[in-house]
Amino acid sequence: MEAAIGKRELSGDKAQRIVDAMRASVAARGIAGSTFEHVAREAGVSRGLLHYYFGTKERLLVEVVRSDTEIRVARLDAPLAAARSVDDVLDVLVSNLMDSIENDPGVFVLLFEVFSAGRRNPEIEREVADLFRRTRAHVADVLRAKERDGAVSLRYGADATVSYLVAIADGLALQVLSDRERAYDDVISAGRAAAAALLRAD
Repeated sequence: MEAAIGKRELSGDKAQRIVDAMRASVAARGIAGSTFEHVAREAGVSRGLLHYYFGTKERLLVEVVRSDTEIRVARLDAPLAAARSVDDVLDVLVSNLMDSIENDPGVFVLLFEVFSAGRRNPEIEREVADLFRRTRAHVADVLRAKERDGAVSLRYGADATVSYLVAIADGLALQVLSDRERAYDDVISAGRAAAAALLRAD
């Protein structure tokens, strides 16, 4: 995906300030209230710069999701590399998911919002699909490495397994964020058992 979800590149400190400002604005005001004016002021840049590089608020949202997704995936790399068994792999995946839900729920709010925007905008839909495709491919490569190490045995292959694990994670996040009063230990246990079945061929 091209930087800034468009034809022009924006990198370095300004880009990071804009992404961080958009994320903070959504947390404080919601998607609807997060205007380019608010974001530009908080990032310390001109509103014209945001329009030039991002064009629309939806494209900026995609960039924020891209940045957050890269960070989340990068956090998995080292712990998964150290995993020596199916249980180790599941410990990493579950703890990472629950940490995101508890400490950075805005990640999922943005994810769902950009998905909705993509249903109305084919260009954004293509960009989001490409982002998710590359993310799944990265995690699938990690699982293939774990299989070569003998830590897991992928019953249905890496690509199908990752797609299913992502579906479980996103679905659980949506449920938890929608109903904070419910206890989800049983759901997590069920999801972990289902994931374990995909990671063991016996």
